[in-house]
Amino acid sequence: MADIRPWYRGAVGCGLLAGLATLIQMGALAWVVDRVVSSQAELVEVAGGVALMVAAIAVRALAQWGQEVYGQACGLQVKQQVRSRLLARLQQLGPVRLASRHSAGLASQLVDQVESLEGYYSRFLPQMILAALIPLIYLVVVFWLNWLAAIWLLIAAPLIPLFMALIGMGAQRLNEAQFQAVTRLSGHFLDRVRGITTLQLFGLAERSVEEVSDVAHDYRRRSLKTLRVAFLSSAVLEFFAAVSVAVVAIYIGLGLLGYIQYGPAEQLDLFSGLFILLLAPEFFQPLRTLSQHYHDRASALGAAQGLVALLEPTADEDIASERSSQERDAGEGKAVVPGAVTLVDVELRHAGRDRILGPLSLHIAAGEVVALIGPSGSGKSSLLQLVAGFIAPSAGTVRVKRDPAIAWLDQRPLIIQGTLAENLRLVAPSASDEALRSALTQAGLTPWLASAPAGLDTPLGERGIGLSGGEGQRLALARVFLSPARLVLLDEPTAALDPETERHVIAGLTRLAASGRTLIVATHHPAIMAMAGRVFAIERGRLSRVERSTSAREMNS
Repeated sequence: MADIRPWYRGAVGCGLLAGLATLIQMGALAWVVDRVVSSQAELVEVAGGVALMVAAIAVRALAQWGQEVYGQACGLQVKQQVRSRLLARLQQLGPVRLASRHSAGLASQLVDQVESLEGYYSRFLPQMILAALIPLIYLVVVFWLNWLAAIWLLIAAPLIPLFMALIGMGAQRLNEAQFQAVTRLSGHFLDRVRGITTLQLFGLAERSVEEVSDVAHDYRRRSLKTLRVAFLSSAVLEFFAAVSVAVVAIYIGLGLLGYIQYGPAEQLDLFSGLFILLLAPEFFQPLRTLSQHYHDRASALGAAQGLVALLEPTADEDIASERSSQERDAGEGKAVVPGAVTLVDVELRHAGRDRILGPLSLHIAAGEVVALIGPSGSGKSSLLQLVAGFIAPSAGTVRVKRDPAIAWLDQRPLIIQGTLAENLRLVAPSASDEALRSALTQAGLTPWLASAPAGLDTPLGERGIGLSGGEGQRLALARVFLSPARLVLLDEPTAALDPETERHVIAGLTRLAASGRTLIVATHHPAIMAMAGRVFAIERGRLSRVERSTSAREMNS
């Protein structure tokens, strides 16, 4: 991630500047105290030292502020880049391959797990460098003043990273389990909310509430266990730091009193002793700060496991290269008729299954209506998904002119919680009310609109609550009329509809075909096949042209 390097270096640089300012501050303070106590100096004589100390405090505060700002900017950059990669990956996978993943789990990864990366990059990584550099600088100064005190600090310092590593390994495992638990909790809760009507009908609503409560309590217990480990690690590190500072303080005190005659103890004076004593807590402070942020590392590593599993392509696919190849072919499409579809030796396989489609080749010109027929499971929907770009071919080339867009209509249209107008404007945000009414008229929904008391402001529930199945299908058809897409893909648009609704939908499709759009329809309906200029049968993954009279006889039989 090259974009975060300036922010990362800025955070480290400001932290290093704060460490140097602390060194100057402590040195100036020790000098002022030594001059006042040992030499009985007046305040005027130590004014320079006081000014230096005040300046060091100001520089330290500014540097710490800069470290925080640069660190936060670094974390934000990381989150933006990871989310962009995740969204690109989800787009590459498409709705077909994402069908095996729970939408709530994906939302948790996109929000919660990505958020867990911020602390690692904004705080832990810069502090890890500072925890190595700043104590080293302080150790050099203490060694210059008194090598025996420096040796003790050198002995105590490695104990802190050692215990951080031991405790951190357990914290990482706990965080991984915690993220898996919150992903399951998200999916569990969403499933119960979606199925609340069914649960009430079967008298299981109270039981589902208890199940959600049990899962939530399990997540709470996991969270508290993780926090206990984090607090334990901080307590251990504080203990070692406090003991080390106490030993240094005892050594300096006994040395100044003359009870220790070994080594450089006789050379101790008030300035050097006080300076070392003031630096001892600051020597351990970067390590203590690192331990406070060690939980950020454990959280990030726990989240990274799920994110990497989502971002890495599986062994039997290279979707990114396949999709980029398709887009390149579509962009080059000078040889492709505008609005047309071209398939060249296309094959499709799914993991663990035999070949579903292919090899097959097909060219569809702009404005043409093509019908796809065949038994259920023959691959009609898979072929439409290939053309739409929902899945990438295992072999061959798919060229599709996607300018300006592709319209998709299947048996289960997407209807969101909102008004009728908001549902229509999903495909045309700037469409006027007149354009919305015109699209509804073409889709055969004028009588329903006239009976709706709120008109275009009629509220609709998620999944079409407030509409019958046929009305929802015609609403989706009205969106197709509003859409600027020249290519329309329809997957069994009249399945499971009553004859009257079926007649309205077919009339709308006829008007859609008359408008010059390219239609590819997977269907079993004779009226739709009669609209088509060509009819193709799919059997055992192969595509064959069917004459009109033959297809009619097959449907009648």
